[in-house]
Amino acid sequence: MRFALRRLGFFVLTLWAAVTLNFFLPRLMPGNPALAMMAKFHGRISGQALQSLEVIFGVDSHQSLLSQYFHYLGQVATGNFGTSLFFYPQPVSQVVIKAIPWTLGLVGVTTILAFVLGTGLGIITAWKRGSRLDSVLPPVFVITSAIPYFWVGMMFILIFGIHLKWFPYTFGYDPTVTPGVSAAFIGNVLEHAVLPALALLLTTIGTWILTMRNTMVAVLAEDHVRMARAKGLPGRRIMYDYAARNAILPNLTGFAMSLGFVVGGAILIEYVFDYPGVGYMLLQAVENEDYPLMQALFLLITVAVLVAILLSDIATALLDPRTRTAR
Repeated sequence: MRFALRRLGFFVLTLWAAVTLNFFLPRLMPGNPALAMMAKFHGRISGQALQSLEVIFGVDSHQSLLSQYFHYLGQVATGNFGTSLFFYPQPVSQVVIKAIPWTLGLVGVTTILAFVLGTGLGIITAWKRGSRLDSVLPPVFVITSAIPYFWVGMMFILIFGIHLKWFPYTFGYDPTVTPGVSAAFIGNVLEHAVLPALALLLTTIGTWILTMRNTMVAVLAEDHVRMARAKGLPGRRIMYDYAARNAILPNLTGFAMSLGFVVGGAILIEYVFDYPGVGYMLLQAVENEDYPLMQALFLLITVAVLVAILLSDIATALLDPRTRTAR
């Protein structure tokens, strides 16, 4: 219980620091969202209109910085992040909500698949170290993990999209298909996700294989595994209950971090495939100086990472009781 409370306190403190930093950074930069919006109209708006824009974007110069800060905290607590500059006049919350399912569906599912498959293959190669599988699999995935995933994505587009025409390679679905909960639309979305998902899977699975294999090999040399073998326990039980359970802890922490960053999307992959996810949206927000949207996305990514780390700490404590001891 004390362990969970300590982690929860760290979560709340870090979240408050992230929210505070998210508030002050844009206000320390020259200009503000209202001035950026005015620049789009080449300055042809009145002073009263500029003041109205400042109120909309939460940078009212007539309010003190402290008042703006507490107003911003209230907005964050209610999920009100203001109005998007690039997607004006849509609220930022609506814009983000539209992009999150695309990123979770593509990057989230791919990350989980890469972790499960990579960890499983890492366990097997470590258990059968020295075999033909162990001599082939790790070196191959050392190479694939070193290749930039956006380059793999471009090669997939060139080969499977343009030359062979097996899969579509732009956007999340065909514009001629009506969005909705239907077999035609879902099938079309899955078809569009094949190439970016394969590009991500191929370039990320190697990390999980190599990490799990190396940790597993070290655990297999420990005394408790030797004792289990001396007792004549079945090999499968030793592999999973004695070796893999302890070796998976570092991978579990890395997996939690990866899940946290899933919300941020794979910016380059989403850009290469013109995929309507959070990563591509973040790039658009930066290019168009959409401060409210940038703030919301940065805060969303921060919260996702913090939640993932908190859940990882709890899961690690459940798997390894030694981590619960106070230091």
